[in-house]
Amino acid sequence: MILVSACLAGLRCKWNLESAEHPAMSRLFREGMAIPVCPEQLGGLSTPREPSELRDGRVFAKGGRDVTREYRRGAEETLAIARAFDCRSAVLKSRSPSCGCGRVYDGTFTGRLVPGDGVTAALLKANGIAVYDESAAGEVAAAIGVSTVAEEN
Repeated sequence: MILVSACLAGLRCKWNLESAEHPAMSRLFREGMAIPVCPEQLGGLSTPREPSELRDGRVFAKGGRDVTREYRRGAEETLAIARAFDCRSAVLKSRSPSCGCGRVYDGTFTGRLVPGDGVTAALLKANGIAVYDESAAGEVAAAIGVSTVAEEN
């Protein structure tokens, strides 16, 4: 089993009530090989919600509200799920203050990216779980024998 951002699996849980569906990840989910998680929802935030970004180690909603506690709670819940299902890898949504892996938005809400990991990605990595963003989703799916093109029936 792999952990996957629920939005990549096709669930409409992004801040703006949209998905970021990735064909390979939604196929893994449909075939029962991926556990979808939305750390923001697991942390108690609603959908839709204000967009948030990381700044100085904290997470702030665009309106200025500090939502770090919710993001940390969501990361802990995500880790608990990963452990419960013995997930050793995760494919997460890029640039997110939760799931971003390698680069995240800089906290100014201007679209600028800076090196770093989101709260959940960092916690998973610290606990020995390999974390990839959706740019590697096809490779991860192929490594476990799933085509990157969703088949329509």
